[in-house]
Amino acid sequence: MLIGACKVSPSLEFCEIACESSKSSIPVIQAGLPEDMDLEESDSDSESDSEPPTCNVDPGGELDPVEGYESCQACFGNDTIVAESEGIDGDDGDNGNINSNCSAMDALLAHLESPEDKSHHASSAPATIHIPRAMIPTVPQAQNALVDLTKLLRPPRTSGQGRRPNGLTKSLERRLSWMEYFLWAYVNSGTWTAAADKTATFLGRGIYVSRKLREWSTAFILDREDLPLSKYGVSWTKSRISDEDLKSELITHLQSLGKYVTATAIIDYLAQPDVMRRYGLRKNISLVTAERWMAGCGFRWTVARKGQYVDGHEREDVVSYRQNKFLPSWYALEPRMRNWEVVKGKVVEELHQASSGDSQRPVVVWFHDESIFYAHDRRKKHWIHVSEMPTPQPKGEGSSLMAADFVSPDYGWLRSPDGTESARILFRPGKGRDGYFSNDETIRHVEKAMAILEKHYPNEDHVFIFDNAPTHMKRPNDSLSARNMPKGCREWGVDVPVRDVGGQAVLGPNGKVLTTKARIANGSFKDGTPQEFYWPEGHQHTGKFKGMAQILTERGFDVARLKAQCKQCEPSVTTCCCRRILFNQPDFTNVETILESTCRARGFYVIFLPKFHCELNFIEQCWGYAKRVYHCYPPSSKESELEANVIAALDSIPLDSMRK
Repeated sequence: MLIGACKVSPSLEFCEIACESSKSSIPVIQAGLPEDMDLEESDSDSESDSEPPTCNVDPGGELDPVEGYESCQACFGNDTIVAESEGIDGDDGDNGNINSNCSAMDALLAHLESPEDKSHHASSAPATIHIPRAMIPTVPQAQNALVDLTKLLRPPRTSGQGRRPNGLTKSLERRLSWMEYFLWAYVNSGTWTAAADKTATFLGRGIYVSRKLREWSTAFILDREDLPLSKYGVSWTKSRISDEDLKSELITHLQSLGKYVTATAIIDYLAQPDVMRRYGLRKNISLVTAERWMAGCGFRWTVARKGQYVDGHEREDVVSYRQNKFLPSWYALEPRMRNWEVVKGKVVEELHQASSGDSQRPVVVWFHDESIFYAHDRRKKHWIHVSEMPTPQPKGEGSSLMAADFVSPDYGWLRSPDGTESARILFRPGKGRDGYFSNDETIRHVEKAMAILEKHYPNEDHVFIFDNAPTHMKRPNDSLSARNMPKGCREWGVDVPVRDVGGQAVLGPNGKVLTTKARIANGSFKDGTPQEFYWPEGHQHTGKFKGMAQILTERGFDVARLKAQCKQCEPSVTTCCCRRILFNQPDFTNVETILESTCRARGFYVIFLPKFHCELNFIEQCWGYAKRVYHCYPPSSKESELEANVIAALDSIPLDSMRK
């Protein structure tokens, strides 16, 4: 094979073939061609019995006329010369290529040694010449394409500065960037193939990329929608899980299996003959594929996120208290409460007309709660340099500090207007420290709060909201309770703590609180008249407890055949035993807690939240805000710094955030 070079003038005045073996130029087509010679068909006078073979510009495909290109194909007998002008894909860069049999080239040299031979060959030699005429993309066309290509790669924002994400795949974005480099090179140099070769060299690629750059760029210039998409983005490369019907069916099946599903569940499901037949599956998938399909169905192998605790949230007694006591009490006070709304990004108070009534004093609701902060409780995630080595960490959560406070959307934390007085209590819980926050500490805390409100906010009605914790619901030690009551008459009383002159509980040698027996409080009949629970003076059992049987008999119940107490009472039965009957009596169920009686004595109202309804107490969001700030402080094991950090974190909560 002879490899040569061809140059075709745009006016088709001549075509020179340079032969490497002869080191000479062969004028194949001249302006002196006969006027009646058809450039698109073979010489009918050819003596050759065989049809000239077809020759392709690219051995792998056919020569298709493309706008912007020129090519020349000359066939002499059974030997073909293919000439490719600048701009047509070839293996030899700018000059194209020529493939011919050396003997045919030698014969051609002999025929074209003289002008007479040239003329004779042009008119009588068996030859077929095909010349699809087109032009290389012009520089202005490339410049226009560059503008659109830049917008495609770096789309501007509709407003403001910067750019929007282009939404292209990595493969397509890379190819378009290469085209941009190539078109810039072509605009600057004006040489089509040379610019493609230089761009390919710059990218560290070869002739194939140079040819592809010309191909992609030409297609884009002709049609802006014709992009160099990767073959790996076509439909045959998509996973079967992309089938929405199959995906929906798998999701339904996995969700029906319960909480703990596995990837093998997909394999087992697809192994069913009817499923394989329905979706045209020839074989089942592997475990690795099943795991990928799990991700495609929206499942993730991770730790489940925790939500609010719902244990007992809808329990019968909880629902009854919420619907019959809490909500009516709240709705009765709500018209007199202040409300806020967000208007144009600002929190403003809602204006409403006050309704006529006995009292038009505004109501301020104060929510109470406690929360514990730990010295070593810090954020776990932060920016860490790759060279940073692990550092020793303190073991455990460190010292703890409990904060107890009242908060309202009206004023924020409960304090005086000048901030010098505060109801906040910082408590160090634990044995050997401040002990534990019991009902006694809660009573002292609410008394401190009432003193501030009476002094600085006397023109408003104040309501305290407490959660339904046992320390808040504690009743007086001698209050009515059917628990542990004997059925018959005997000496009986309740245990009450022994207190000193200061009201503090007295501890015994073993460290426990000393107790003594005291009479339980008397009850009352349905009409409100008092009922003595102990036999009066002059009775044969003077001073003794009457017993549940006698108390119920006086109330009109026949308890001769009833037990004192069942092992497990049925929830729906109220007369199964003596204790159950007394438990449901009005004077036993409506006993005030110590908190209620303490606050009522000073003109304050108390509402208890339903059990398991911590979401109704907005102070929980305040604790969350404060702890988020607290986690960002430098870690320290010193209790003085712990206290300072807790106070700073609590005081950092904006009032607008509380009102939202």
